[in-house]
Amino acid sequence: MKKLISLALILVMVVTALVACNGSVMVMGTGGTAGTYYGYGGILGTQIKTSAGISVNVVSTDGSKANILGIDEGNYQLGTVQSDVMAYAWLGSRSFAKEGKIESFRVIGGLYAEAVQLVTMDPSITSVADLAGKKVSIGAAGSGVYFNAMDVLEAAGLTEADIEPQYQSFADSADALKDGKIDAAFIVAGPPTPAITELFTTNSNARLVPIDGAIAEALLTAHPFYTVHSIPANTYANQTEEVLTVTVKATLIVSASASEEDVYAVTKAIFDNIDAITAAHAKGAELSLENATSGMTVPFHKGAAKYFAEKGITVEAE
Repeated sequence: MKKLISLALILVMVVTALVACNGSVMVMGTGGTAGTYYGYGGILGTQIKTSAGISVNVVSTDGSKANILGIDEGNYQLGTVQSDVMAYAWLGSRSFAKEGKIESFRVIGGLYAEAVQLVTMDPSITSVADLAGKKVSIGAAGSGVYFNAMDVLEAAGLTEADIEPQYQSFADSADALKDGKIDAAFIVAGPPTPAITELFTTNSNARLVPIDGAIAEALLTAHPFYTVHSIPANTYANQTEEVLTVTVKATLIVSASASEEDVYAVTKAIFDNIDAITAAHAKGAELSLENATSGMTVPFHKGAAKYFAEKGITVEAE
């Protein structure tokens, strides 16, 4: 009898849990544990569970491309991606030239600026042009960071052949800089980025190299999805002045097959609770309806579009 009662209680708890979360569980692909995607994804997942009752399992991944492929393969339902990589997937270009067009995802909304951060501990490197002949980490081959690095190098009149490229993650780049194995690294993420924060905290000679002036102008002319961005002074230890660079946009995407009801609930959970998210993570301060809906080159999910329509904003949706 006791066993039957215990079993009944367990069944009641399971049913209650399923009702509480509308029976929905989503897996969110983010990025490496040393980047912003992973930590921020955890905050978003918690807020979605709290406000919408939808359980979100946040997993560490190789970033934008892996998240898009994961959604396409049905392994993830949500993913954080760079806006430029998202465009490549939709068009079947650059990092998705081999795979071809991928149209199995839709946009929920833009989240925050992802700065192209060029980090060095070499005092002779003061501009992008100084990377010639240097060992430079440019992200995994074919990744979003890789193409950002290629775009910046091109704007400075350099190619991949002009440097000694190293294809490393954020954490590996930081370690390699500390060990003197590389001279500089491209890290594309919302500042403050954990890998860079740790590097600057333990190494007083770590610096950010500006991407500005004629290089930034050439970059924005060739690739309009970039915008100019300022990393404020004191974002990192011993960074006493602002650093100008360029940025793309971190964007939350969702499987096109997700229900309109669930995606509406996820969108509402995020953009109705900006203050709570900001209290838990600094990047929440960049959440806004305008930032969420501007500059998107891929259609929104109908569930997200429904939410934004309630706020007086019309977006293209499929």
